Amino acid sequence: MSAGSNLHVITGSDEGAVAEAAHKLFTQLKPPGNDDFANDIIDGNADNAEHAHGICQSTIQALQTLPFFGGAKIVWLKRATFMGSDRTSEAERAKTGVEHLKDVLEAGIGDDITFILSATAIDKRRAFYKFLKANASIIEHNKLDTSRDGWQEQVAILVERKAAERELQFQADALELFVMMAGEETRQINNELEKLDLYLGKERREITLQDIRDIVPLSRAAVVFEIGRAIQRRDGTRALELIEQQLHRGEAAVGILRASIIPTTRNLFMAATAAQGRKLPTHNYNSYNTALNQLPSSELAWLPQKKAGGVNAYPLFLAARDAKAFSLQHLKQCMEACLAADKALVTSALDHRMVLQRLVIQLIGKH
Repeated sequence: MSAGSNLHVITGSDEGAVAEAAHKLFTQLKPPGNDDFANDIIDGNADNAEHAHGICQSTIQALQTLPFFGGAKIVWLKRATFMGSDRTSEAERAKTGVEHLKDVLEAGIGDDITFILSATAIDKRRAFYKFLKANASIIEHNKLDTSRDGWQEQVAILVERKAAERELQFQADALELFVMMAGEETRQINNELEKLDLYLGKERREITLQDIRDIVPLSRAAVVFEIGRAIQRRDGTRALELIEQQLHRGEAAVGILRASIIPTTRNLFMAATAAQGRKLPTHNYNSYNTALNQLPSSELAWLPQKKAGGVNAYPLFLAARDAKAFSLQHLKQCMEACLAADKALVTSALDHRMVLQRLVIQLIGKH
């Protein structure tokens, strides 16, 4: 597509990022002195296939209608929901509407008209997408894959950038918890930052751990993270309180053990072992990652690995600072205690609540 194209597509699974980028593009592309009434913004949120067909017809009409006073204009089909592979999108009426829209775009809409399409899903198998790929500027904003190692690091960078736009900054622990609680979706991140911004007011600009706990809803992933962090900090009261909440909500004790307590203990043990006899920087992730990967390959092979290769340093970095407060011998005993607790939860009739309580006390106990 040549420079100066008048067809633009913003798509991807991150709904918030798509909406934000599309609005920014619309603002950038508006002709100088252009009146908002000269442009057409069509809401693409379709209730059903017939509604989707009607939206396409409205978009076509807007593309074929010049501004009343002449000049250039923008037609923005905003957050279209009928171009993916869901039930509405697959309906014949919706597909017909999209096909008609493609025909109009293919025939040419004139140099004075700019078309923007924003949608979280566009079926890449269809002729419409293939036409767009060949003739439009396409930008994708997809959610980070939280099943991949190191996603928290990438989200943390995004969060810090968006917080800086509001002149906010996080304490280190607060940022780690916020990432786990807000997740990877841009819209959710923006919503939670806005709430924190209002909560802090104009006088205070630093976000603390307690601010996060007070304002941001605690998701399951965040509870798992918080239990682990409480154990690392040897805050038994907090760890037991969160475990009790999860048990009360019906969470299985073995699930809590395997999702939070065992990984936390393992990361502490690995971080302590990696640091044995040497000083690894623990206040900056990039420095820690670089120093860790400079260790002999024989010492790296047993550490957690990324799917793409290399040590998955981020969870070890989160544990490294707190690992200094534990002896290596104690952490070995903790690993054995976790194994015994897992076996007890699976094979014995012992009270599950008591098994977890005893394990937490053992993990954080003095040594």
